[in-house]
Amino acid sequence: MTAALPDPKTAHPDTLLTLCGLFRARVAATPDQVAYRQFDEATDCWAAYTWAQIATEVARWQAALVKEGLVPGDRVALMLKNCVEWVIFDQAALGLGLVTVPLYLDDRPDNAAYILNHAEARLLVVEGKFQHKNLAEIAGPVASLKRIVCLAAPENGIVESSLHPVVAVDWLADAAHTPVPESPLDADQLASIVYTSGTTGRPKGVMLTHANILWNAYMASQCADFGAHPVFLSFLPLSHTLERTAGYYLPMLLAAEVAFARSIAQLAKDLEDIRPTALISVPRIYERVYGRIQDGLEKKGPLARMLFDRAVRVGWRRFERAQGRAGWHPELLLWPLLDKLVARTVINKLGGRLTVAVSGGAALTPDIARVFIGLGVPLYQGYGLTETSPVVCVNRPESNVPASIGLPLPGVEVKIGDNDELLTRSRCVMRGYWKDEAATHAILDADGWLHSGDKASVDARGHYAIIGRIKDIIVLSNGEKVPPTEMESAILLDPLFEQVMLVGEGKPYLAALTVLNAEHWQAFAASLGVDPNEPAVLTDPRVLKALMRRVAGHLKHFPGYAQIRRLHPDLTPWTVDNGLLTPTLKIKRSLIFERYRVAIEAMYADFARN
Repeated sequence: MTAALPDPKTAHPDTLLTLCGLFRARVAATPDQVAYRQFDEATDCWAAYTWAQIATEVARWQAALVKEGLVPGDRVALMLKNCVEWVIFDQAALGLGLVTVPLYLDDRPDNAAYILNHAEARLLVVEGKFQHKNLAEIAGPVASLKRIVCLAAPENGIVESSLHPVVAVDWLADAAHTPVPESPLDADQLASIVYTSGTTGRPKGVMLTHANILWNAYMASQCADFGAHPVFLSFLPLSHTLERTAGYYLPMLLAAEVAFARSIAQLAKDLEDIRPTALISVPRIYERVYGRIQDGLEKKGPLARMLFDRAVRVGWRRFERAQGRAGWHPELLLWPLLDKLVARTVINKLGGRLTVAVSGGAALTPDIARVFIGLGVPLYQGYGLTETSPVVCVNRPESNVPASIGLPLPGVEVKIGDNDELLTRSRCVMRGYWKDEAATHAILDADGWLHSGDKASVDARGHYAIIGRIKDIIVLSNGEKVPPTEMESAILLDPLFEQVMLVGEGKPYLAALTVLNAEHWQAFAASLGVDPNEPAVLTDPRVLKALMRRVAGHLKHFPGYAQIRRLHPDLTPWTVDNGLLTPTLKIKRSLIFERYRVAIEAMYADFARN
């Protein structure tokens, strides 16, 4: 007789053991509870799926995977948007001892092909409807691939690859009576190979075990009170480890409901519909909301701006007092009115009932954090790496220092090593890089410490802060060292600038490559009396001087040596498609540098002549 499975909400990772053990325990504990919601375009409404329904679908997929002849340890890949099928396929594969390899839906075909080849994937699941044109380019060079499964057939029918059979999802029905063998698993078995975003070269395959990810989700769940009935809105790609751990496995531990957002473009409507209690995001989402707020204030006039600024200032006082870092002030008496007139409007646009909003994946500008926290958004910045499953540090409700990445998770060791590098050691640290022992030895030392490559500091309260990537630090010709990220973030607070990258290694001063926001550029050019559609205008000295003044206004609090003396504006965005952004929207500095080498040399040419 099989022993009763524990309730994951009270169980320990040593009891659950594996990610599929977590899933089975959740199904056993709450079979009739809604697990996921997904928008159904056919009915124009949100469809609900219970844990029991998900388990039934997992069993169907497992039968089909067994019929394919897949065996424990085989790699299977998925290239899907966030949806219930992502979860179903992942759980079906994990339960059979297969290793899942997530791919970004909007990744370049050549990058996806490299990952499939490197991982030696045997099966690929794609959404299908929008991907069929790229299937030959993605899967053609992958000799190991035996099957492609499309969830949605393209309008012109199933596309046959010259090398791989492509089938629709009704392939599941053909395996309905295939017996599924027991697959005993242990906690240290490989669960997933997650490829890094590849900011400095080819992506590396991070090998994560069941224990790595399960422990990380469990430790993260201890850092905040998510409430009795948490509801998550999932919009970061599940191929991003932050979303996978904190937006998929962690909610499973909590018996939370997860709704899959339709798209970033429809996010505002989804927030109103779902009214989540928890959000997991990267800074870019908060930056976009902040940008829309600023645009709205510009249109409303000075009174609205004054009221907004007062609400943020009073709200921040209120937050600092709650944190024990400030005393009472008469201005706090204004909060009920400011909350009603200003703050509640922003809170309601985020659904109106958030208890936890996490920002991770990159640094959140302190000014933006101050605005949201001042308006009452429970925002907590954290830090992690794909190689650590991913969360290492996060702020807590009772100890929130927004300019920091917070405190280490319980059970996670963190210290500052040579060159101020952040090191970490825990049960969440990866096994290593797939088929790359040299890279593994370069990042993991003999004592088990993972060398993050991030320059960090720690304050007296134990809160860590990231200064920047060690390799990205710009050393000027006078020896001054400049971490570019914080300065770039300060410039990006200005809606005129869509993208920014600082340069200046070995040079006498800093310069900036910028991509201007097309809409704001039109208005800015008009204010200068120049034609925004004339390419030569971007090199007009008067325009460059005006842009420099705009940038200088955002950098006045930085040291004198950390000021920008030259600027190159452009209107062509850096994208995943043109190879200048990773799928996680990080800039590829070395490739951007090469793309703009002539422009960079021109920004320093006049100094060389003098």
